[in-house]
Amino acid sequence: MSKHAILALDIGSSAIKALVVRSEDDGKIGILSAITRPSKGIRRGVIIDMDAASSEIKSMFELVKEASKHAIKSIYVNIGGVDIKSQISKGIVAISRVSGEIRRDDIERVLEASQAVNLPVNRMIIHAINREFIVDGVSVQNPLGMSGTRLEVSSYLIDAFKPNVKNVMRCIELAHGTISALIFNPLSSALSVLTKNQKELGVLLVDIGYGTTGIAVYEEGKLLHTKILPVGAGHITNDLAIALKIPVDIAEKIKISYGYAIASDVSAKETVDLKKIEESLRNSPSRKYISQVVESRLSEICSLVKDELDAIHKSAKLPGGVVITGGGAKLPGLADLFRSELKLTAKIGLPRASAFEFGEIENQDILDSPEYASALGLAMWGISESGSDYKFKEGNVKNAVSEVLNYLKNFLP
Repeated sequence: MSKHAILALDIGSSAIKALVVRSEDDGKIGILSAITRPSKGIRRGVIIDMDAASSEIKSMFELVKEASKHAIKSIYVNIGGVDIKSQISKGIVAISRVSGEIRRDDIERVLEASQAVNLPVNRMIIHAINREFIVDGVSVQNPLGMSGTRLEVSSYLIDAFKPNVKNVMRCIELAHGTISALIFNPLSSALSVLTKNQKELGVLLVDIGYGTTGIAVYEEGKLLHTKILPVGAGHITNDLAIALKIPVDIAEKIKISYGYAIASDVSAKETVDLKKIEESLRNSPSRKYISQVVESRLSEICSLVKDELDAIHKSAKLPGGVVITGGGAKLPGLADLFRSELKLTAKIGLPRASAFEFGEIENQDILDSPEYASALGLAMWGISESGSDYKFKEGNVKNAVSEVLNYLKNFLP
């Protein structure tokens, strides 16, 4: 069992979070260090200023080295952006041997067949998730060793815009780090907050970030649908800045301290003295008005989420309900709003604390914060792939990062 530390790197539009983790003897994931820095050069999950982003990440890596010099050589980093797309693809192969026994090479052939899709030259597959195997018309979990004449697989393919993937990798390279895997953001968040039972029943994950909102829908343990929506918690901040005619940084403080997701639950008599937050400000808006601005943008997010559920015919049909996570999930009243808008049970999703343990670091409260869901999911993914005793179950997941890395070697200097 490897004792080398790895780095879970959550690159967000508002903040970059880094967790230095390793596998412990008891099978849990030990968190050696947790670092958070403001993002620079990143917008809606996409790098728009290479120098600014790589410089910030490089300075963060210097702090990471204090906990483990090896960690930056094994980085598990998230990837997002509204340009990421997904599709279900099927592969079929014949079992030609006389015995009809299905062997590993047959499984490899059918997986390759399912990934033989026509993509534009500027796109590439980053995940190929095997949803279901079928042997002679019968659905099975693992066909290895079974007998049959025809093997099929249904795969969920997630593809990304090549230049954006290349920019993430180049940014890490400039900071002298080495990527071990790229993980689609909603998948890492789902890994840390959703239970096996929720995925079996049917559940919707909503990860509200600063610049975007990611969703993932599961049913019968299978990934049904994913999407990155172009609206996030930062849009609420910008709305408040415009509505109240105040700086964005002050608007962020007001959103966190006084915002509420359902304006009708807030008294119109309660006012907010902005002078207490910033001496140069003189107005005192009602808290109800602030909440109306907040609710308006959150209702838009709910509407976009509902459109995605309608498209896959799962609107109000997920017994596991909706689990909301990400930095935007900290707004009071949010679960009640989603419950009302989506006609589903709703709750705030926190990382599963039982999977982790801390050394002597002070910020153990990250397990109580939904904004660390993606970073902790990256840690779980990385520890599993690094060959430790800790193993997560996500169906048959094949991370296509090795293909990504091999492809991009032709482009990286």
